[in-house]
Amino acid sequence: MSGLLAVLVVVLIFIVIFQISKASEYVSILKGEKKARQQSNRINGYLLIAFLVLGLIGVYYCNDLLKGKILGESASVQGEGVDTLIYVTLAITGIVFVVTQILLFWFAFKYQEKEGQQAFYFPHNNKLEVIWTVIPAIALTVLVAFGLKHWFQLTSDAPKDAAIVEITGKQFNWLIRYPGKDGQLGRRDFKKIDEAASNPLGMDWDDQLGKDDFMATEVHLVVNKPVKFVIGSRDVIHDVGLPHFRMKMDAVPGIPTTLWFTPKYTTKEMREKTGNPDFTYEIACDQMCGVGHYSMRGVIVVETQEEYDAWVIKQPLQYALAHPAAAPASPDAPKADSTQKTVAANTK
Repeated sequence: MSGLLAVLVVVLIFIVIFQISKASEYVSILKGEKKARQQSNRINGYLLIAFLVLGLIGVYYCNDLLKGKILGESASVQGEGVDTLIYVTLAITGIVFVVTQILLFWFAFKYQEKEGQQAFYFPHNNKLEVIWTVIPAIALTVLVAFGLKHWFQLTSDAPKDAAIVEITGKQFNWLIRYPGKDGQLGRRDFKKIDEAASNPLGMDWDDQLGKDDFMATEVHLVVNKPVKFVIGSRDVIHDVGLPHFRMKMDAVPGIPTTLWFTPKYTTKEMREKTGNPDFTYEIACDQMCGVGHYSMRGVIVVETQEEYDAWVIKQPLQYALAHPAAAPASPDAPKADSTQKTVAANTK
């Protein structure tokens, strides 16, 4: 019933608009086309000024209302530079937006059709062309240069003491792997992938480096210690989105990608900062990857070195899960701040 009523209201609105337009046509015929057009332009001019004022008030109000509901302070050291770049970009584009909108609506009001006023045809001006081409080009070049600077930093070689975490996307969840005491990830072969045999990544058990690797359902990181993510995909293109750390990186089948950063706050500290006792660092898939895309939510826990070591000790080796009769039950705890060598997962 309510749906039918809504349809009737919409139909009535269209009928009213149609009748008003027809009445306007009759008025223009009675008054004369030119006079009616000028009157219409004058009304539209005042409406445009009102729209400008109300629009700018609305923009300010929305900014004031929502500014405390964004992500807040960056949770990584490298993310601070990204935030600065975002704020500079918003400042530049915000100034341009306000100036151009004021000029747009003011010109529409001031230069409306009037008696004794005729528009000046202005076909070309080299000076203006240079100004509005060169200035935006310089501004964009500077912004792109700073963006590339941060990009090269995040994708450069990680510090030698960086921990290693491998993140592999698959429809529709994340597979997390850690190196063992040797600090190196073992070799992988996609032909060896076997979920039933506890080998979802296709780890090559002939490679001794992989026998102390272990997998987890969460990413655990040590606060104030750099970490390098080795990112890949088992099927389609995914994207490791780290909004609180201000980073993201595509997960591409067969082509490992990397990024590194240093978390600044533990999960407990962020819960205190945000006032949210349920706060959790997340991994979001920022690439539409299929019907189950919405479910690709990973959890990151940032903790102290002691908490991390205690957690690692409890994790079973993946080799032990795949070969329960031939392997020990638990790994030697690797130190997140010990020297780690970057070994990207090999795929054939």
